[in-house]
This record gives sequence, structure tokens and C-alpha cells, in this order.
Amino acid sequence: MRTILILLLALMVANCGGPEPRRPVEVKSGSFYKESIERNKQLVAEEEQLIQQIMAKDTVHEYLANPNGFWYYFESKNDTAIYSPKTGDQVLFSYNLMTLDNDTIYTSEEIGPTSYVIDKQQLFPGLQNAVKLLKINEKATFVFPSLQAYGYQGDNNAIGPKTPLKSSVELHTIIISNDSLN
Repeated sequence: MRTILILLLALMVANCGGPEPRRPVEVKSGSFYKESIERNKQLVAEEEQLIQQIMAKDTVHEYLANPNGFWYYFESKNDTAIYSPKTGDQVLFSYNLMTLDNDTIYTSEEIGPTSYVIDKQQLFPGLQNAVKLLKINEKATFVFPSLQAYGYQGDNNAIGPKTPLKSSVELHTIIISNDSLN
């Protein structure tokens, strides 16, 4: 009887190890993100190479590089204007969208004049930055890689995913906000 009691006590002590934590069924290694980053780098490099080739063939215009990752040239400049839009200013501008081969996707008439409050409303990233480079009555053509345009989504209409774009943008008016005057 004493042996059975000791055996029972030993069995109870052995089973009191506590519950084991559940392990995840699937272990994430982070390789998806690494692969995605590499795909993005490759896409950007291919698009930049294509854009560089287009700019090299265009001997008529002098392209300027923007630190935000797009290129542009002025079609018309306004040397008398001194003010460029700042955050909070409201601007009225028109623009069109084209492929890099100059095939029109949307005309400026289809889009219509666009009223936009600088940095307070949504436009695609490249256009948000492009408008800030213009003064009243200036017009410039911008070349946007897909990540500065509509990216992986496209516009769910005529612009497909991963599509680099060209756009001629003309700034018509600037309504200066009180914040910009201070």
C-alpha cells in the first residue's frame, strides 16, 4: 500500500508541470516583405531607365529632376510671378494625363479645372508635389514613375496598376491662406 501511495504521489508530481503554451501554426519569416521591397526596387529602376531614355531622346526640352522622384520641364514660365503655393493655399489648376508614349488617357477637358487646398486634400503623390512647383500662369510637363502616380492600384478605370504617367499641369490661380501670410 505504501508503494502504491508513493507511486501515486510521484505520478501527481510529474503531471503538475503546468499547461504548455500553444505554438503558432504558421511562422512568418518576413521573406514576403523582403521580396516585395526587391520587386519595388526593380520596378523603380526599370521605370527610371525608361524615363531616362525618353528624356535623352527629347532634345527640345531641358528636364529638371525633383527630389521627390519625378522629372519635369516648363512649357511656359511666368518670370513676373514670385509666389509659389504653400500649405493651406487654395489653387485652381488644370492637367491632363498621358502615357509615356504621349497617348492621352484623360484630357484636361475631361478632368476639368481642379480646385485643391495644398497638402490638405488628396491627389496622387506626384501631382500634389508638382502643383507646388508652379507659379500663376505657368505650365509644365511632369513625368511620374508609377509610385508617384497611381502605384499598384491604378485609378480603377483607364489607368492600370504600375503605370508611369506624363502630365501637363497649368496653374491658374492661387488664393493665399492667412497662415501663409504669417
